[in-house]
Amino acid sequence: MSASTRISFDQFLKMQEAEETICYELDEGELLVTPSPTIEHNEIRYRIHRALRDFSRAQQLGYVTGEIDFLLGVDIVRRPDVAFVTTAHLQRIDVKRSPVEGAPALAVEVISPSNFAQDTVKKIHQYLGAGSEIVWVIYPSLKMIAVHDYRGSLEVTQGVLQAEKLLPGFKLSLAEIFDEDVLK
Repeated sequence: MSASTRISFDQFLKMQEAEETICYELDEGELLVTPSPTIEHNEIRYRIHRALRDFSRAQQLGYVTGEIDFLLGVDIVRRPDVAFVTTAHLQRIDVKRSPVEGAPALAVEVISPSNFAQDTVKKIHQYLGAGSEIVWVIYPSLKMIAVHDYRGSLEVTQGVLQAEKLLPGFKLSLAEIFDEDVLK
């Protein structure tokens, strides 16, 4: 569950500068404090981040980051667990400034028990509405990934995760993503 308060975008920026260890998102003017992730959450995030980063670097497709703020609208700032930013998008932004203007091409959200369904659906719509091509929503307890794009959504429960149009040739096994051995 997240606590919320209404503030302006300027107030949000000042808070981010003053309190770097606390994670916030701004949802249509509503300040959201996000809870600290679990080891499982971080491990899944790391596995996806590492695979995407290695692939995108080798193919020179763009930049993969995690826990970076994206300005999706006048009063909407979201911090996906993992994000892929295309080379073209990188050329249009100031990489020394936060939040990043515009949506990542791919946003990845790892769901925690404290996340509410309506908040997750809203985030998906905000990412896609701001220009994300794909949103991957990872459900660790279900060992399932929901892939969202402009056509709708698809549930992936086995095989590989891919984004053929955005990341041609990228494949990541769900078995690797959801492996419960965090020491691998």
